[in-house]
Amino acid sequence: MGLSMRDITRIEGADSAKVADWLAERLSAAGGGAITIPGGSTPFPILADLIARHGGAIDWAGWQVWPNDDRIVPEDHEASNTGKIRALLEPAGARIVALAEDAEPPHFALTWLGMGPDGHIASLFPNTDPQADDPQAIRRLTPDPLPPHAPFDRITLTIPALVDTQAILFTLGGAADKRAVFDGALRGEHDLPIARLLRAAHQRGIPVTVFT
Repeated sequence: MGLSMRDITRIEGADSAKVADWLAERLSAAGGGAITIPGGSTPFPILADLIARHGGAIDWAGWQVWPNDDRIVPEDHEASNTGKIRALLEPAGARIVALAEDAEPPHFALTWLGMGPDGHIASLFPNTDPQADDPQAIRRLTPDPLPPHAPFDRITLTIPALVDTQAILFTLGGAADKRAVFDGALRGEHDLPIARLLRAAHQRGIPVTVFT
């Protein structure tokens, strides 16, 4: 069964500056709270644009920033999402929260997600069989296969933690293969992690914005 498009806003052909503008407007209006943001190659140029173009308009001291997931490496390792997020946003005044298995994620003002071509979100890869009713908010797990560019165990927010939010933002980076997987999830053509998360968001009436 496909999902209704009424809660999906699509923005085509957006560069990092346009996403940064969208984020700045939303964060400035909210004033403070907690957000969770992805790792990987897509978000960090956007965050750099956000700081450079709008840093002064956002009261970063009012924001708590959680990574969606991280590789189990020290923060000074080049593969650490938390380390990169901290380097960009902590100097601006944000509080960066590293994931730990006993942490209790808050209700997020915004969940910002990327997605892999295999339909994974955060570190919820297909082999991990993520559940919308997972009793745990955070899990440590091992992707299979391990991505060759980041062959590390992971710690990740689960679907219930990710959808405990006011809104969801996806940045797909203009990749046609990712868009096809995302659209297939909307049409109910598969049961990959992205499809499970979108169903959970739809059931809660959470608005979703997708930059492609």
